[in-house]
Amino acid sequence: VEAVHLIADGKAPRIPQPKEGATYEGIQKKENSEISWDQPAAALHNWIRGHDKVPGAWTTINGQVVTFYGSSLLDASVPAGQELTIKGASRPGLVTKNGLVVFGNDGKMVLVRNLQFEDGKMIPASKYFSADETTALELTEEEKKIAEDIR
Repeated sequence: VEAVHLIADGKAPRIPQPKEGATYEGIQKKENSEISWDQPAAALHNWIRGHDKVPGAWTTINGQVVTFYGSSLLDASVPAGQELTIKGASRPGLVTKNGLVVFGNDGKMVLVRNLQFEDGKMIPASKYFSADETTALELTEEEKKIAEDIR
């Protein structure tokens, strides 16, 4: 109450904030957001979620920088999936139907839902191994007629 009265009366002390450490610019640099894999799962999750969307927590997979988005802690048995070697991780990740499962140094799991590649392409993590597959769109005769009408 006393502080509110001091402010209302214009008598509150004013202490200028020091300029040193007064910015977040250093934190939001891409080179500062690489994932350190020698941590428990909770710390990995906090690191990934803390860097959503800018600048994005990243790691190297198959020689390419891959940025992780949308993590959650996974408290279940180890799901079935295809192994994915991640540089610096003590254990390979697993590409599952729900996303990429990565492991902390405590053996607990983190589920990552989206991945972004260096070229800017973002995919669901569950589609990592099928990301290069492309399917041609085939139209029925009726759809071709509608497409022609639209043109």
